Amino acid sequence: MTKTEANAGTFPSKAFAARSATSELGPLTVHRRTPGPEDVQIEIMYCGVCHSDLHTVRNEWSAFVATVYPCVPGHEIVGRVVKVGSAVKKFREGDIAAVGCMVDSCRRCPSCLAGEEQYCDNFCTLTYNGADKFLGGVTYGGYSESVVVDEAFVLRVPNGLDPAGAAPLLCAGITTYSPLRYRNVGKGQKVGIVGLGGLGHMGLKLAKAFGARVALFTTSQHKAADAVRLGADEVILSKDSAAVQKHAGSFDFILDTVSADHDLNAYLQLLKLNGTMTLVGAPPKPLGVASFNLIVRRRHLAGSTIGGIRETQEMLDFCGERGITADIELIKIQQINEAYERLLKSDVKYRFVIDMASLR
Repeated sequence: MTKTEANAGTFPSKAFAARSATSELGPLTVHRRTPGPEDVQIEIMYCGVCHSDLHTVRNEWSAFVATVYPCVPGHEIVGRVVKVGSAVKKFREGDIAAVGCMVDSCRRCPSCLAGEEQYCDNFCTLTYNGADKFLGGVTYGGYSESVVVDEAFVLRVPNGLDPAGAAPLLCAGITTYSPLRYRNVGKGQKVGIVGLGGLGHMGLKLAKAFGARVALFTTSQHKAADAVRLGADEVILSKDSAAVQKHAGSFDFILDTVSADHDLNAYLQLLKLNGTMTLVGAPPKPLGVASFNLIVRRRHLAGSTIGGIRETQEMLDFCGERGITADIELIKIQQINEAYERLLKSDVKYRFVIDMASLR
């Protein structure tokens, strides 16, 4: 589809947006492109609230990508297909579909050709605050009543999977699924999850579903019962150095979901020979690593982001087969500013999801 075809027209869509880094989110009307031949128009039913939404709205990641205002966040989108282009093959009107963190990529670099569009050499088009190739300006996300996306970046939601609980799978789910799959986590392995929040609770569920023996590291003893409910075989209080050291050299894999300042070395010492710790949290400041914690046991410290479209669909199908969704608190769009304040206090179990019917 050419830009000319896509620009044949637009239509208005109600949304909620931030107009500056210090303003609250409020109503805004944005314009979506009229669907072209390969486009899918989705009426948004639910949109998850990711911590990165808050970071972006407040321009806290300006060193990586500056926020352009007005900013309409939201990249955990589930909705109903209401219109499809003439060349669309995978979707029909009435289908329940999803959109995650990206809506396009260059599609020709080695990463894209390998199905890893999230690592596009020319940078993928983010669902919001990305460069809009069709209308110009920036893309607007899921805190809105509708979205139009090329079918190549639209995902199928398995039948029977609760659509509200499925929304956070589009970011929190795939962000934890991808490194677990990449490191071939499975039966007979001992896996640690650091932190019990939006990412951590999905990491627990997925690692357990892969068949691993799973331990949760947390600074909060009161989270122990919930961790066991979510799949933890053991809960380790990370403030108790003696309890932590009992597990020295015993983990095959550790998934670190924490975005606050913390000591990586305490966890690196727990890895076996050739063990890996993968970071999916994004602390604001660099974290120090003692080189000998890597050298002496040939340990690996890695990072990971979301998965590509193919892997994200694989994750959704995996969750559909096992009935896995996020633990959510459903809110109205008018509660979003309060939700952001609660998010800063970690006052949610474990993901806010907006019922977008409240916008209509």
